[in-house]
Amino acid sequence: MSTNLTPAQGTRSTDFAQGLVWMGLSMASFIGMSVGSRELAATLSIQQVLFFRALVGLFVILALGRALLPELRGLKMVRLHVLRNVVHFFAQYLWTIGIVLLPLASVFALEFTMPIWVAFFAFLFLKERLTTPRILATIGGFIGVLVIVRPGLGMVDPAAGLVLIAAAGYGLSLILVKQLTREVSPGAIVVWMILIQLPLGFLVSLTDWRPVSFTDIPWMLVAGIGALAAHYCQAQALKRLDASVVMPIDFLRVPMAAVVGYYAYAEAIDLWVFLGGGIILFSNYRAVMAERRATMA
Repeated sequence: MSTNLTPAQGTRSTDFAQGLVWMGLSMASFIGMSVGSRELAATLSIQQVLFFRALVGLFVILALGRALLPELRGLKMVRLHVLRNVVHFFAQYLWTIGIVLLPLASVFALEFTMPIWVAFFAFLFLKERLTTPRILATIGGFIGVLVIVRPGLGMVDPAAGLVLIAAAGYGLSLILVKQLTREVSPGAIVVWMILIQLPLGFLVSLTDWRPVSFTDIPWMLVAGIGALAAHYCQAQALKRLDASVVMPIDFLRVPMAAVVGYYAYAEAIDLWVFLGGGIILFSNYRAVMAERRATMA
């Protein structure tokens, strides 16, 4: 096979590499958002955490989003923006209920059924091919997560159903983002997310409002900026990669979060974390290499 790439093949290869970088930045941002949200939840309600994350995002887009005004005024695909953000917001809400009522290990295991939903919705709505490497990466990643968290019979709790619904909602939300990236810039997607989810967060926060102190502000910034960066980077990744390629890579958030938890909160890391992380890495490495060969064929 010739090593000389056509312009189209070179573009696909570049997009693939850039997509992986954006996905790495997205995972790091999600972990930063999680740490900030966890610290806030120590003094504020979960509803307030969702509201203040969006509020910080509003200040960021007001400072940096002027260049997006012409695109926003066009109201392009606004109905899809509304649908995506309503689905995403209530998925977040259901997920936080699971965090309160279920062991974290069970929540993570249930949440990471999301790539299976993504692959299903991508096939159903985007007509993406369910290639063998993608299927194996998804299965391998899910097995790796199960090895890490080793969920027990506690998942039969009725609240587990809410987390499963949240995982499906996250999957559908990601597919809607993929559809939006065809005509809308990643920056505009994030701005619409803030504009739609901020009033939703405010209304929900009124049901359990607690006093806010100055010491909460730094964690609000970490959570809010992390959330904004995470979704922006994820949209950039989805602009370059198929959704069913992006989501198996997202399994790496589990071992990454385990390492952060060890250093930030002295949470124990045992052999199972490294074994599960190795399964995740191997599954994704095989899938990435297969997709890379396909782009260069």
